[in-house]
Amino acid sequence: MRKSGITTICTLLLSMNAMFAHAEKQWTLKDCIDYALEHNISVKAGRLSVMSAGEDVKEARARLFPSLSFSTSHQGGYRPFADDGSYEDKGTYSGDYGLNASWTVWDGNANRNTLKRQRLQGKQEELSLEESVNSIQEQILQLYVQVLYVREAVKVNEEVLAISRQNAERGEEMYRVGSLSKADLSQLQAQVASDEYNLVDMKGRLEDYKQQMKYLLRLDYDSGFDLAVPSSTDAQALAAVPSVSDVLNGALALRPEMRNAVLGVEGGNLDVEIAKAGRMPTVNLSGGIGTNTMSGTGMAWGNQMKGNLSGSLGVTVSVPIFDNRAAKTSVNKAKISLQQAKDEVDDVKAQLALAIQGYWINATTNQQRFKSAGASVGSAQDSYELLSEQFRLGLKNIVELTTAKTTLLNAQQSRLESKYTAILYLKLLDFYKGEELNMI
Repeated sequence: MRKSGITTICTLLLSMNAMFAHAEKQWTLKDCIDYALEHNISVKAGRLSVMSAGEDVKEARARLFPSLSFSTSHQGGYRPFADDGSYEDKGTYSGDYGLNASWTVWDGNANRNTLKRQRLQGKQEELSLEESVNSIQEQILQLYVQVLYVREAVKVNEEVLAISRQNAERGEEMYRVGSLSKADLSQLQAQVASDEYNLVDMKGRLEDYKQQMKYLLRLDYDSGFDLAVPSSTDAQALAAVPSVSDVLNGALALRPEMRNAVLGVEGGNLDVEIAKAGRMPTVNLSGGIGTNTMSGTGMAWGNQMKGNLSGSLGVTVSVPIFDNRAAKTSVNKAKISLQQAKDEVDDVKAQLALAIQGYWINATTNQQRFKSAGASVGSAQDSYELLSEQFRLGLKNIVELTTAKTTLLNAQQSRLESKYTAILYLKLLDFYKGEELNMI
């Protein structure tokens, strides 16, 4: 009993240590991506699809070789009115044993083209898995940047709330000495309540984005989770913007959706060849060896097996003459699918070009906004501090103070928004160019 209690306590302590260690971990972007790629359901499903495609390739390869089967059948009979009246003669038994082989020697090369098609399908499944992996990484990047943005916005709102509280305290002192009206004091106190609400709302948004990240990572909803803050987000927002042509060239060569579309055209060509094989003769080689036994012959079972042993070998040639247009329809539909695959290549190119151009526009625009916002924040900060001091001296009214504070808040929010938006699209441009997603 004592030993069991000690074991239970040790287990609880280990569990608590593991829980605290997990809660204190600061997740980098790479940590999030690595964990998600290991645990995400859609990625796991993609891996299973790749394994299934591999089995299809093995089956298609095996169809190039002969097949071999063994068969046996046994029959029992009963003759109640046999002439000799003996019990043994009334019951009969017979057995057949056969070993059969068949081999498709020629089928218009359909079997070999089918093997090539299955290999292409396997590659396409791998590329589809890469597409899922890329999609997960992009979702994680967007949420990661969003969490960083909202967390910094929480700090801004905390600073704004602290300023409002200082103004309210200052207003109470001015009210007591008669230099501020009750209405103006109420307005300052209302501003504190409004800023408290904004802070609570921003903290709620932060927790919501964290929960979304946990869902992507397949973490428990009540597990501790926090993100590591990159060393310098300002520097990342001001990084050099790659040219559209460089990013597009990299995307056309490396992105899995583009490579998948190109393989679709190759697969379409093979489908046409497979369909054309329906018009060609097929040659099948077959052979077998068999024997049989029967009761009531007076011969031993072994002698019957040997004496009745026989073999056969045959060739079957099948030439399609009239197939109710089945082959022609298959060929025409394969050609239509081939044209659709070619159109898909053009569509993927256009989609990539459109997405990359949009990322580039957003990156350059928000980078310029971020540069301008820095000066705006400085100017708004200086203006607010001056107005705040003038308000304390009774030289400015509450409306001017509130306007200055609102201008400062808007400038700070605009700076944060432009900074993290620039970071997001700069990282996406690098990712489409072929670089690994990371924020250090």
